[in-house]
Parts: sequence; C-alpha cells; structure tokens
Amino acid sequence: MPCSFQSLEYSEPYHIMTLTRALFVAVAVVVSASPSFADARSDAKSQVDFGISVAQRGLWREAIYRWEKAAEIDPTYAAAFNDLAIAYEHEGQLDKARKAYDKALELDPNNSQIRQNYELFKEINDRTSSGKEK
Repeated sequence: MPCSFQSLEYSEPYHIMTLTRALFVAVAVVVSASPSFADARSDAKSQVDFGISVAQRGLWREAIYRWEKAAEIDPTYAAAFNDLAIAYEHEGQLDKARKAYDKALELDPNNSQIRQNYELFKEINDRTSSGKEK
C-alpha cells in the first residue's frame, strides 16, 4: 500500500510556536556547547595577569607562553596581544611583535595605550633599521 501524506492547513499560531521552540532549542544548544564569553575572558585575563607577574621578574619566555595562551583562549582580547607584542619586542622577535601590535589595534583601534606602545615600537625599529642600512 503506497504511503500517503496528508496536507495540513497552515496555522499561524502553530507555525509561530514551532519556530519559537526551534529557536529556543538552537540557542540552548549553542549556549551549552561552548564556554561562555565571560568565562573565556576571565580565563584569558588570569593568564594575562600571571604573564605580567612573571615578566616583572624577568621571565619573558613564561610571559610569552601565558599571553599566547590568553590569546588562544580569547582571540578578541586586545590586551593579550598588546602584552605579547611587548614581550616579543623584548625578546628581539620583531616580526612577531609587529603582527601582535597589528592584531591588538585591529581589535581595539581606539586604545591609546596600545597605539602609544606601537608608535614607540615603530619609532625605535625605524631608527634602528635605518641605522643598519648606512
């Protein structure tokens, strides 16, 4: 016996209720499947703070590790990229420093501290680069 489908009349309240349920389920799945933004930012901030404390003790490689971890946890955290740029600069990894400053400014273009750090970096680098060419 062939299968037959019944045609259901369109019922607006039923349709809206079905869409509302589907939206609720989709939001619930997304929220439960990924860590919340606040948790990620908090974890990233903990890494940044720890990086600052070890950098102040001269442990730049550990600081780089912490700030790279912070950037991995929250790729939108401009402070992590700014601090990473400073550490790369300190360690002579100038290409990485420039990329990290660029990313920090992309994420937070109006941050005067990041802009000031980057301008100083460029000024020193440009002066050093032009001195090597002579």
